Amino acid sequence: MIKIENLTFRYKRKAIFSDFSMNLSGGKIYGLLGKNGAGKSTLLYLMTGLLQPQKGKIYFKGENVSKRYPSTLQDIFIVSEEFSLPNIPLQRYIKLNSPFYPNFSNEQLVENLKHFELDSIKDINLGALSMGQKKKVFMSFALASNTSLLIMDEPTNGLDIPGKSQFKKFIASNMTDERSVIISTHQVQDVEKLIEHIIILENNKTLLNASADDICDKLYFATGVRDVKEEDALYISPSIQGYNALLMNKDNNESLLNLETLFNATLSNSERITSLFHLNNNPNI
Repeated sequence: MIKIENLTFRYKRKAIFSDFSMNLSGGKIYGLLGKNGAGKSTLLYLMTGLLQPQKGKIYFKGENVSKRYPSTLQDIFIVSEEFSLPNIPLQRYIKLNSPFYPNFSNEQLVENLKHFELDSIKDINLGALSMGQKKKVFMSFALASNTSLLIMDEPTNGLDIPGKSQFKKFIASNMTDERSVIISTHQVQDVEKLIEHIIILENNKTLLNASADDICDKLYFATGVRDVKEEDALYISPSIQGYNALLMNKDNNESLLNLETLFNATLSNSERITSLFHLNNNPNI
């Protein structure tokens, strides 16, 4: 679905990507992780054509996104970390914006709003909503647009605890084989049960690019243990219950993916983790 070829991008004082390549296939929920400044948001904006690379190209369904053709833009929706909505009734907003998305479903929007326990469309005025409520409405509209690619940058920021729980159900209920969702976040505990494929970026490199199933096949996540040996662990950190550790899954045991442990392990032991998944920093998936 997305093909990134030899991408180079820099701001005036900082290079972000140099000769960076990656392919993403359809029908998956991707988690894009990295430290501040790793280029996550920049990569998302490049994928949508909101930023233009100095070199290289990004293709979405075979079209160069930098051209910003209507046929491309109507099949991509990005929910940025920071956004604004006009001070108008939601019905007016829908009338103005939904025609741009050929597969928009008003019925689906109603169902999405119900996930977040919001009132009916006719009773919502965007200007009267809190920031958290605006985010719920904007994400509901985004999914109702039924684009093949949905990009979400820090989607759970600003949501209350019930809202974060509802978010997971909300995304899962809207997934299809034709849609891909890319979620960039630092709030990994909010999304780790949703993510099907994990990408970790650092210093213009892809440190990890693998499915959650493949990760759990090769690695074992030990949570709250007290008898793990440091020399046996790829990564270990203290917790209230004991230690959280990442180990080689030599006995093919099942464990639950822990994104925080995985992320920290990948940054601290990148060569070992990268070698496990045969990455060459130009992965095709």
